[in-house]
Formats: sequence, structure tokens, C-alpha cells
Amino acid sequence: MLISLCQTLLVYVPLLWFVTDGMPDPAQRDSLIRQEASRQTGGRVILTAAEQKLDSYLHRLKEQEMSAAPFPPAIHFFKAKPLIQTSSVFKLLQKMPKGAALHIHSSSLVSAEWLVKNVTYRPHCYICFTWDNSVRFLFSDRQPFPRWDCFYWQLLQTLRAKMGDLVAFDNSLMQRLTLFTEDPDGEYPSQDVVWEKFEKAFIAAAGLITHAPVLRDYYYKGLDELHHDNVLYLELRSGLSRTYELDGTIHDKVWALKTFQEVTKKFTGDHPDFLGARIIISVHRALTVSEVKAAIKEAIQLQKDFPDVVAGFDMVGREDSGGTLWFFREALSLPAELGVTLPYFFHAGETDDDGSNVDQNILDALLFNTTRIGHGFALAHHPLAKELSRKRNVAVELCPISNQVLKLVSDLRNHPAAVLMSEGHPMVISSDDPSLFGTTGLSYDFYQAFVGIGGLKANLGTLKELAVNSIRSELINFISFMSMFSCSVLTETLNTPHITLRIHFY
Repeated sequence: MLISLCQTLLVYVPLLWFVTDGMPDPAQRDSLIRQEASRQTGGRVILTAAEQKLDSYLHRLKEQEMSAAPFPPAIHFFKAKPLIQTSSVFKLLQKMPKGAALHIHSSSLVSAEWLVKNVTYRPHCYICFTWDNSVRFLFSDRQPFPRWDCFYWQLLQTLRAKMGDLVAFDNSLMQRLTLFTEDPDGEYPSQDVVWEKFEKAFIAAAGLITHAPVLRDYYYKGLDELHHDNVLYLELRSGLSRTYELDGTIHDKVWALKTFQEVTKKFTGDHPDFLGARIIISVHRALTVSEVKAAIKEAIQLQKDFPDVVAGFDMVGREDSGGTLWFFREALSLPAELGVTLPYFFHAGETDDDGSNVDQNILDALLFNTTRIGHGFALAHHPLAKELSRKRNVAVELCPISNQVLKLVSDLRNHPAAVLMSEGHPMVISSDDPSLFGTTGLSYDFYQAFVGIGGLKANLGTLKELAVNSIRSELINFISFMSMFSCSVLTETLNTPHITLRIHFY
């Protein structure tokens, strides 16, 4: 107790000297401003003379954009996207190396435009229109059998031959694979409505993505889209859905991991500046405890067999309607009981339902030693969790566009992460489900975080720290895990020249 009191006095007593009855000393005011600025994300980053010049230029550009109307981060992304694309700040951010994308789901990695204009034009692609205005796709060497959600399958090649306007038809398919609409507020009046469309889009894309020949191209295309946006590394959340061949042959999860491993190796060979990619095995919160137990046992074995590919484990799906982490505590305790290490990367706090059982996922994620916190939207309401995550350097995976589109926040200037950034909380920027939101790479989310959430206080140092955080966070986790297997692997990792990240604008 005495030690705690002394620590408090050491922090706050110096500030008491600034309190005066008369006119405050301008020098003292400047000192307070500098102290506060040093606490924010990037506040302790030392900029070179050239970087300071660039920072001043960025600041002027931000002032212009923040004084203009409409201000992109303050309106829905679907309406803001054209404005962002003309932004001078955005064009600079596109050129910046953005470190690692650590929170992307496999079913939404690649743009819907590529899926429609490339994959659906391949031979043997069938389509079915469901009763709820969704679609299903299936590759087959023969007419697919009817099933409960699809009574009539049509060969897309034949269907397109009957269409008068192929552009309009393809656009209609893309609309079913994304959330985009010109009237987002009218079409998505509540979180329930937007989440329903969100999950339908995932199901619609599954038949395309899980076709074995497509999956290889899909992974490579996804890495290419990230690399084109100057992203250096990827961690992909994936349930490793069963993939299928044209004749109906089904592949298991081992095949999927080997395919991902082979594609990543080929891509890094073609692009030596790309650091690599790994998978966070994910299961849905709608499963039972026994099913999650089985999934965790399987994940432990898959990580043992593919230590360079499997990063860890997560639970996905809407938090407000799925099982809480505490509900699955018996399953999540399994690795510790077995004496093995399975890193967790939990979605937690993706809710605005303050004080509910779901809201406690933030604390439970930390109790289960999560490596990072996915979204962490509710973290600002949990002072103890904030303190614990900062001490443990547990980074929040901030996905601003996702939070806005899924109706957690409308004006990104009011995003809870603004508090976290002002406090210098460990944080990384990611895009969650880029294909569903009409984005690629990380530049759009960096823009929203830098201009909207960070405001004028966010500077070039902020950008540098956010990018470096993403590489540092993953590198520490990777080295910690791999050191259990081989000292030679650890040495090789440390000696990899690509781990030195230089942030500059081309």
C-alpha cells in the first residue's frame, strides 16, 4: 500500500507545481502539452528532419480535410469511400508500408469483383437463387442435385448467354457478396439486420472459395492485394472449411493447410519483400462446448504438425448472439490441462451492450491469456482490463470500417479507440472483412484511424508506431512459440533481413 502511494505521488506531485492562482506560466502550459502528447500512440517516436517536414505537410492536409464538409470519417463508409479516394492524405497512406494485417477473415480476403469477374466465369460453375434473395455457387462436372436451400441449379455460362445486360447481372452478384448499398442507413436500420446480410454474404461466397483450384488462386490473389497496398505480412482467421474437387472429392483441413503453406511459399518467392502469412484457426461461437473441445484438440495437433503455418486459435461470429468465452471455459482450459501451448487471439468487446455477459469477454480474454484482442470496442469501459492489457502489451486489433458498417459507431470521431490512442495503448490496424466492405489492403482503415479516430493529434509518429506494432506483436509471438521447437529456427528467424521495418513514403 505504501509503495503504491509513493508511486502515485511520483506521478502526480510534479503536476501540482503547475497549479497557480493567477495567470498560468506559458512555459508550464507548453510542458503539459508536450507531456500529454508524449503519451499518445507514436508520441515517443523520434522523427528525422525529413520526417518532420513530411509530418508538417500531413498536418496541413489533415487540417484542410477536417474543415471540409462532408468529413469522410463522420459519415457511413459506403458514402465516404469516393471522398476518401480523392483525399491527398489517403493517397500518401497508400504508399506507406503498413506492417502486418493481423485481423482478416479468410472468406472475405479477396475482392468480390475478382470472385465475380474471374471465378464465376470459370467452366462448370453453377448458381442457385435461394428463397431469401441470396445465392449459392457450386463447381460440378454434372448437374448438382437439389438440396434444402437450392432446388434448381443453373450453369452460369448458360444463364449469362440469355442475359441482355451482363454488367448489370454481374453487379447484382457482387451486391450479394458484399454489404454495399447506396442507402446503408435505410437498408440496415439495426445491427440485427446488417449482421443477417453479413452472414448471408459469407455463405454465398463459400461455394466459390472452397473449390480446390479456386482456393489456390484465391490465397495468392489475397496476398497480392495486400502486397499491392504495401502490407508486409498476414495472419488469416480461417475455419479451414472442407474444400472440394470438380468430381465431388472432399479434402480435409490438412490439405487446406498444406495448400496455404505452398501458396505462401510461392508468393514470398515471387515477392521477397513480403514476410509471409499464417493462419489463426477459428470456430464459430454457435458451436457447443463439446464441439469447441474437439476443435481445440484438433488445433493443437495441427499446430504441432504445421508450426510455421498455424499461429493459434480464435472464436468468431457475432458476440451478442453467440456463446461467451466464459461459457466455453471448460474447452478453452484444455491446452493448459494438457500441458501444451495454443496461443489465443480472441475476438472480444465487439459490442456496445455495456455491462452484459457478452461485455465481460474483454476480461475473460485476458484471463485466458489472449495474445491480442480482436476489435476491443468495449475496452474503454473496462479500466482494469485496459491496465492489464497495457502491462502485458496485448494489442487491440482495431478495425474501424467494420465497427462503423456493423453499426457499433456512426461517427468515427466518437470511436472508443480515440481514448486508447491518446493513452498510447498497444494497437494495430486491420480490415476485418475487406471484400464485404468494398476495400482492399489496409489503407482505408489506416485513413479512418489516422484522420477520424486520431484527429489532428495523430501524426507521422502515430503511423510509424501503428505499423511497427503490427510487426513487433507478431514477431514476438512467433519467436516465443517457435523457440519451444528449435533453437536453430529461432536463430534463423532473428537473422531474417526482412524483419527490419523501415517506414517511409516512396
